[in-house]
Amino acid sequence: MDPEQFFTASGVIIVAGKGGVGKTAVTAALAVAASRVGLRTLVVEVEGKGGISTMFDSEVLRFDQTCLVEPGEDRGGVFARTITPDEALLDYLRSHGLQRISNRLVSSGALELISTAVPGIRDILVLGAVKSLERGGEFDLIVLDAPAAGHAITFLRSATGLADAVKVGPINAQAEEVLGLLEDPQRCRVMLVTVPEETPVNELIQTAYSLEDEVGVALGPVVVNGVVADLVGLDTDPDEAARDAGVRLLPGEADLLRAAAEFRRARMDLQRTQLDRMATELPLPQLQLPYLVTSQLDRDHLGLLADALLARIAELPPVAT
Repeated sequence: MDPEQFFTASGVIIVAGKGGVGKTAVTAALAVAASRVGLRTLVVEVEGKGGISTMFDSEVLRFDQTCLVEPGEDRGGVFARTITPDEALLDYLRSHGLQRISNRLVSSGALELISTAVPGIRDILVLGAVKSLERGGEFDLIVLDAPAAGHAITFLRSATGLADAVKVGPINAQAEEVLGLLEDPQRCRVMLVTVPEETPVNELIQTAYSLEDEVGVALGPVVVNGVVADLVGLDTDPDEAARDAGVRLLPGEADLLRAAAEFRRARMDLQRTQLDRMATELPLPQLQLPYLVTSQLDRDHLGLLADALLARIAELPPVAT
């Protein structure tokens, strides 16, 4: 599949997954990859953890837009912002000519009370802001770093709950508009992230079916992060390999090499089992990303992940038109 076609299949990609699987890193890598095919891309952070800004060595994200990758001849650019319920509510009021009311809410301290008065309203405020950005047309693609998998379902179900509970008024209108975004595969889809281990794969499969059944959102390919590459020669005896290479091993080195080979074989067997199981139980394409040995991802690492994403996307079958 042409990567540009992949990224423009919907205007919004929501990235979700269990905590610790690299969801934020995948969000950033998707944005870099989209920029590399010429798309002007916006990253939206909703939990305010600061992971995005750290990877790009940038200032902490705010509601106002920040440029992470400058646009150029060979890239569309990556921009980012964080959206909180309070800021989304203030922006909504100001955009509807209610500047004085928004100022009074801030000065009186009543903002927190209003944004928590109705269950689900905080999530609707955030999703409503994303919907407004999507409708604004400034960006070719918006990539949303969603809450961790458990909260992600509640986050995305908020529109259905509010639309059922509140039948008239601006809250209902906002909920219906957000539902229109989530239920339209040409506007929005969810990409789930996991690592090739049993518990994260279990949670991903459960989340995928919950999202389809309870939210009705379209699912894109699954991103499998931290895949260890297959290595040949792991069954070769270290002493024999040393003799063939004309070198001598120090005392104990052969045992250490045997233990390392056994660990690598076990890891490869484990991930192969989980990848095969996921392919059987969840019939979605897999975009596998390499395991990177680092304690902190930076721009160079994101470039490697973006290259891997583009290569895996190019291997997908083209969509019939």
